[in-house]
Amino acid sequence: MDHYFRERPDLPSRPRTFHFRVGARTLQFTADHGVFSKDGVDFGSALIIETVIVPQGARVLDLGAGYGAIGLSLAALYPHARLTLVEINARAVQLAAANARQNGLSNVRVLWSDGTHAVRGEAFDVVVTNPPIRAGKAVVFRLYREAADVLVAGGSLWTVVQQKHGADSHARALEAIFGAVTRVRRKKGYQILQAVKSE
Repeated sequence: MDHYFRERPDLPSRPRTFHFRVGARTLQFTADHGVFSKDGVDFGSALIIETVIVPQGARVLDLGAGYGAIGLSLAALYPHARLTLVEINARAVQLAAANARQNGLSNVRVLWSDGTHAVRGEAFDVVVTNPPIRAGKAVVFRLYREAADVLVAGGSLWTVVQQKHGADSHARALEAIFGAVTRVRRKKGYQILQAVKSE
């Protein structure tokens, strides 16, 4: 089965636009074939948007941003934060950049990147990801390790995983990388996991 964690999706383009309420704003997103959750913001992404804690002025990395549902929602909720969205799927990168523009979000940059490659040498206070489960645990756990590399000491990685997709194994992997992991929230079979980089 094909999955959206690809550099160049080859499905025909059939864009669609929908709205998503975040805080006091309603954002407009355009998605397309070949990107994750093309029909609307998925439950896991919505759950992490309303759960993640973003400190004032934080540098936030949305790792595997897709068309920008999480990163752009956080940019709208936290206008003083600086959001960087990275994504390997070229179609999704174009969509995320267009979605940032159409929602007037100026505290955002969107970069094509395999994992954190495009931002190596930079430092972030928060990394958030709805990981590409279909790409396999080897890929996802690599992304977790890369997230640890770009986080500042005391910075947090936030991820969302369904129980049926191996949330327990993800928690163990994060514990091995970070030393500790907290199950911040559980809802409808989804878990929000937070791992903090040691000081």
